[in-house]
Amino acid sequence: MNLKEIREIIHLMNEHNLCEIELERDGTKVKIKKTPGEVTESTRRQPREYAVEMQVATKPAEAIPAGNSGAERVGSVNRKEIKSPMVGTFYRAASPEAPSFVEIGQTIEVGQVVCIVEAMKLMNEIKSEVHGKIVEVHIANAQPVEFGQTLFSVEPL
Repeated sequence: MNLKEIREIIHLMNEHNLCEIELERDGTKVKIKKTPGEVTESTRRQPREYAVEMQVATKPAEAIPAGNSGAERVGSVNRKEIKSPMVGTFYRAASPEAPSFVEIGQTIEVGQVVCIVEAMKLMNEIKSEVHGKIVEVHIANAQPVEFGQTLFSVEPL
């Protein structure tokens, strides 16, 4: 699903006075739930916080060459993925002039902001749910992301 489709769904929800909708298409599940109450301009500008879903990245077993203990592969099996909780635009920093929130090789803490995903002009801080070291950044800055798309690979410490 892309941002345009989500906007259309939200428009239909408002038009038909729906509070919640859940869709599944091509293996992607999206649940949109309207919160009660009035949205004010001040609440629109505040960044929202989202919990980031983590999954263990598993790869098919590979043959380890003779004389290799396999220690190089152990870290890749334990990697956790930080995934996008929404469709939007991925930003590595708070502004174009600011340094990136995280870099490859950097140790991150639970609750640390790792990036921003902009969705419908709202800047949503994405926070880590794992203590570890960033080993890979999967998305280039200012690129669109889909729901569930892997943003970072983290080696837990």
